[in-house]
Amino acid sequence: MHIFDYSFLDNGLLPADIVSLISAISAFKAISGERKENNLKVHAELEAAARVQSVKSSNAIEGIVTTDARIKEIVNKNSAPLNHDEAEIAGYRDALDEIHTHYSQISLSEEFILHIHETLFDIAGYEYGGQYKTEDNLIMELDAEGRRKVRFRPVPAKDTRDAMEQMILAYIEARDNRRVNQLLLIPCVILDFLCIHPFSDGNGRVSRLLSLLLLYRNGYDVGKYVSFEEQINRSRDYYYTALKESSEGWHENQNSYFPFMKNFLSVLFKCYKELDKRFSFVNGKRISKSMRIEQTVLNSVLPVSKSEICSILPDVSPTTVEAVLGKMVKEGTVRKTGQARSTKYVNARFLK
Repeated sequence: MHIFDYSFLDNGLLPADIVSLISAISAFKAISGERKENNLKVHAELEAAARVQSVKSSNAIEGIVTTDARIKEIVNKNSAPLNHDEAEIAGYRDALDEIHTHYSQISLSEEFILHIHETLFDIAGYEYGGQYKTEDNLIMELDAEGRRKVRFRPVPAKDTRDAMEQMILAYIEARDNRRVNQLLLIPCVILDFLCIHPFSDGNGRVSRLLSLLLLYRNGYDVGKYVSFEEQINRSRDYYYTALKESSEGWHENQNSYFPFMKNFLSVLFKCYKELDKRFSFVNGKRISKSMRIEQTVLNSVLPVSKSEICSILPDVSPTTVEAVLGKMVKEGTVRKTGQARSTKYVNARFLK
């Protein structure tokens, strides 16, 4: 039987790639907070777009789809659902809206997890909404010959309630430990939730909603402006591979959380990087080409290359980009790193 214990996060021993991701995310988080305070209108526009993408992508991962036009109408409450798929899409909209609006007043608990699951299926009218599974479930996959095989056996139905209680208590203990990095704790809890697989349906969607809740409560609100769910959907093969690797040996307490943790942090990093790119573009679309180039470099936490700037600003010629970058280097507002094709440019204040 699995024992829920996150005390390993207290020993400070982490793979180098995870340490690098944490550092990069922290840098993005700092500059993103500053931007939001000074550009509320831009962030409101980004939030509206991300909300639609989140509802679309989280359902698409589960094979629940409709047209882009219908998704937008449902998310913006301009139309009622026309079928079961659209009813589930509307349910995710309501659950997501509740987390976006009230996350600061919500604590992770069994009560809330059951409530958000009920919300997910309320419009569809499914009887199992808000109830733990009553029969054992299996996570299956198809082999190369199209034959089904069991990928993972979740916690049996009879043990589900106890497992959920133990998971929540272990989370609370680690949450209150100041030596535990809360950003690392989140993917560990999400992995355990997925291994318990407490519901007969909707486990994946609930896991993504809980991810957002815990991220928001710890100050990582980028998912409001760039869809966290869309980034998972874009690289879902890597997500499922990491989930499989971290769930191996889970029942015997011999699994490693690090593959899933790395994937989770990579998705979060991609969200921040995408926000960095979108913000530069949205924020700069009404100013001169030279100013747009300058803002693209100055608003980027990470060093950017000339080719990356050209991809962000496709209507600006490489010659213009090169001239503006040369001028900025001479003025000392940016610094060059690397040489030849590896040359990149970074805001000088980030190097102080």
